[in-house]
Amino acid sequence: MKPRTHEWHARSGVTILEVLIVLSIIAMIAAVAGPRLIGYLGRAKSETAKLQVQQIGSALQLFYIDTGRYPTNSESLSVLVTAPPGDPSWAGPYLDSEDGLTDPWGRAYIYAEPGDQEKPNVSSLGRDGSRGGSGEDSDVSG
Repeated sequence: MKPRTHEWHARSGVTILEVLIVLSIIAMIAAVAGPRLIGYLGRAKSETAKLQVQQIGSALQLFYIDTGRYPTNSESLSVLVTAPPGDPSWAGPYLDSEDGLTDPWGRAYIYAEPGDQEKPNVSSLGRDGSRGGSGEDSDVSG
């Protein structure tokens, strides 16, 4: 049995009207789904920041167990990756890389040594980079 071949004629293609209809349908779907997808992305960044703050908090606890102290403000969070000079009790690195010290919006996490508090504070200012806000702009701290 011989396979059937299709012969192309001048009228075998699609019209410009059919192409425009398909493009308009795609544009309507993108207009409805686009904002929702962007919202999911923003929420994912906020959740990532929360998880990273928790991970940094755990690394700070390990640093404290090994050295008997929390990092100073001048040392910052970089001592979780690189040994501070003259501290033989450091048994890190406590984080895989310095990439974990940057929030999902590309800014370094803010570290405040304990002072009168019991634990240090690690925070991110959110998407807008300023204190306060709501939604994706809200601060994340641990």
